[in-house]
Amino acid sequence: MKNIREIIELLGDTIKHGDKQSGRHVIEFWMKEHPYEDVVVKVLEPFLMNIGVTWRQGLLSLAQIYTATKLVEETVELMSSGVEKKTLCIKGPIVIGNAEEDFHSLGRKLVVAFLKANNWAVRDLGNDVLAEDFVDTAIESGSRVIAVSAMMYTTAINIQKIRDMIHRRGLTGQLKLAVGGAVFRLRPQLVGEVGGDGTAQTAMATPALMETLWNQAETKRGVNNDW
Repeated sequence: MKNIREIIELLGDTIKHGDKQSGRHVIEFWMKEHPYEDVVVKVLEPFLMNIGVTWRQGLLSLAQIYTATKLVEETVELMSSGVEKKTLCIKGPIVIGNAEEDFHSLGRKLVVAFLKANNWAVRDLGNDVLAEDFVDTAIESGSRVIAVSAMMYTTAINIQKIRDMIHRRGLTGQLKLAVGGAVFRLRPQLVGEVGGDGTAQTAMATPALMETLWNQAETKRGVNNDW
């Protein structure tokens, strides 16, 4: 079988040609010979990073981005169906979305897929979400964790607005703030700068982070958050 670099390049070519089916065949064939964890860490996440870079360079269309998104979603769903879940307990909910002015949804959708595969209920607010919408949804749903994705520094700094709103509404300690995206891997110190309570280096590590933050959150809002 081809090496990882060749696989990722081949997937990129299928996306450029809008050929999701061929991309899925490439991944499925590779999955037969490697653990699920390797598919995520060695193939899907580097693939998403490359897609993000190519998108910022203006070399991909919205249709091609949609094809890449569907390919990743379908791959994670396929992986999830092949993994026996350890529990039927539904956890959460987790409120998730892209930061204000951020429209890079691929990483967020991969995280959502892994959260759902690990029995977390998820309220996905999509792209370009205002701070008020994040916090309002968390209060309405009884969530203890808001998860925010950002690709670039210029959008990551908008996460500070969410931290400020949590503080103004007296929810500090009760509502945890998870942050993620390419910029946080490049600049780890940014987690603290924007007011984040934690981050995960990979999408696969996100469910464990959510569990940690959920258990750390105080419960003073009079909402039943047991799961």
